[in-house]
Amino acid sequence: MGFNEKVHAFIAAKFYVHLTEEFGERGKKAFIHATQYYAEQRGRRMAQRAIRDGYDLTYETYLQYGELVNTQYTIENEVSNQSKIEEISPHYLIHIHRCPWHAQFKEMGLIEAGHEYCEHLDNSICRGFNPYLTYEVDQTLHKSDYCIHRILNTNYKEIPQKPKKAAYLQSFDYHCGHSYWSYAEVTGAIFAEKGEQVNTQVLKDFTDEYGQERADKLVSYKNTNFNVTNC
Repeated sequence: MGFNEKVHAFIAAKFYVHLTEEFGERGKKAFIHATQYYAEQRGRRMAQRAIRDGYDLTYETYLQYGELVNTQYTIENEVSNQSKIEEISPHYLIHIHRCPWHAQFKEMGLIEAGHEYCEHLDNSICRGFNPYLTYEVDQTLHKSDYCIHRILNTNYKEIPQKPKKAAYLQSFDYHCGHSYWSYAEVTGAIFAEKGEQVNTQVLKDFTDEYGQERADKLVSYKNTNFNVTNC
């Protein structure tokens, strides 16, 4: 098993555990802030590519410029994303019934961590892409039967059909590296030396779970500028 969605979820989950154990409510707030920070960087990269290609920063463009798709691992293990579009006008309403991030948080017994992550992730990606789009997450699969995502005022007459642009998809080792270093940057900035101890512990947990080779790959992204597109 290489890098995939569940490995990605593991990193966020461990930051939630150690931040809240060490700093309580401040740690939870730091986790939410770091999740938003990470997600907005993803959205900004998407926007940069779209602007370069001459597209307006609409929600239809947002759908085309997402950086990831389901991996073969989660498809084969029947935990890949499954969602249904419930309406497209006046708002774009999505129900998500299955998700590998939900599966990983659940396996780790970290329902609250998963809820906080998913409540703040996709709306923050969209905000990074275009802060004038309104993306709401009404409920998550961690505490409900399905997630509800709502994008306001799309007023589509038909469902957008253009696929994601394959040239702009990023590997999951990149996404995992981005996740770890975004959380680590925020954690160190807020909590200084004690924050760096959290970063070290999360990396140790990752190494214990996935091995030194993948941990080294994670570390190799340390000096990457995740605010700007690399493709």
